[in-house]
Amino acid sequence: MPADGSQFDFTPAVEAATAGTWDKVKRQVTPIEWRLHAPLIAEINRLKAEKGAVILAHNYMTPEIFHGVGDFVGDSLALAKEAAKSKAKIIVQAGVHFMAETSKILSPDKTILIPDLLAGCSLASSITGADVRLIKQRYPGVPVVTYVNTTADVKAETDICCTSANAVQVVEEAARMWGTDRVILIPDEFLARNVARQTHIKIIAWQGRCEVHERFTAEDILDLKAAYPGAEVLAHPECPAEVLEVADFAGSTAAMNDYVIQRKPKQVVLITECSMADNVAADAPDTEFVRPCNLCPHMKRISLENIYEALLYDRYEVTVDEDIAERARLAVQRMIDLPPPAIPARYDLVKARHHVDVELI
Repeated sequence: MPADGSQFDFTPAVEAATAGTWDKVKRQVTPIEWRLHAPLIAEINRLKAEKGAVILAHNYMTPEIFHGVGDFVGDSLALAKEAAKSKAKIIVQAGVHFMAETSKILSPDKTILIPDLLAGCSLASSITGADVRLIKQRYPGVPVVTYVNTTADVKAETDICCTSANAVQVVEEAARMWGTDRVILIPDEFLARNVARQTHIKIIAWQGRCEVHERFTAEDILDLKAAYPGAEVLAHPECPAEVLEVADFAGSTAAMNDYVIQRKPKQVVLITECSMADNVAADAPDTEFVRPCNLCPHMKRISLENIYEALLYDRYEVTVDEDIAERARLAVQRMIDLPPPAIPARYDLVKARHHVDVELI
């Protein structure tokens, strides 16, 4: 490796090696930015091949990461499942810390690296394993369904995990398995409220929120619709219920991606972290994206520079206590073993049930 740093020059060889990625991201990345990104992308991809590593890139990564170095892309659970199937010995998690933990839970024999140890999550940090133990004492016999956007110690206290795509299905399955009409769904308050409107199971919820999605309001959506009357508005179920009520569609990041790719709307608004729109746009050249932008500061701690350093120096390894990992794995595996939901990742909000409430802990 050249000592003068010339491996990061934008040479003809680098330009040729990254041409396919540039073709995908050139509507989202400027030519000046690309001259800085491309050498790092080429060097990261070289290091991956040398070390037998793969990179998991979450939907909220910036386009140069998502399309440039991501071997597997998608939501947090999909990435962890791909990590488990991969033969790679080293996994670099381009996402936040709980995602790296989930990858370690499902791939205990692999080295899991995260480029920045401070890449956290407001939702995951809203609850601890100790909190869940107290909840179970307060509601004995009531099953605990935990969103995958949580730390390993929370998953370890959980009966079964869920995603935003299958939360309704998991809640109903948990009620059936435990023979109850009440289910604890933690930690996202808004996800719990949106699930409650689609099931007759009583939902007990925690007051956790995603700092990106909670900032959207119904007024924001109505203003967007007035300004762009032809746009279709797609919202994530971590948004407040009143946002979903005025959206045209509500679903997980995977569902929003599928909606755009399959339906090919002329104009669309994605009510979620704004890098998601950039990444979907690369695969939907005929759709115009209106971008109401709420950035996740934690996701944005991940960069090409620290991905490169993670690979070069094997920095920073994520580990999970064996006992915690074993118990958390059971909760995740119970979810994985369920059949796919009948209507995957779709939130059909029943207008007659707008005022269904939840019990907040």
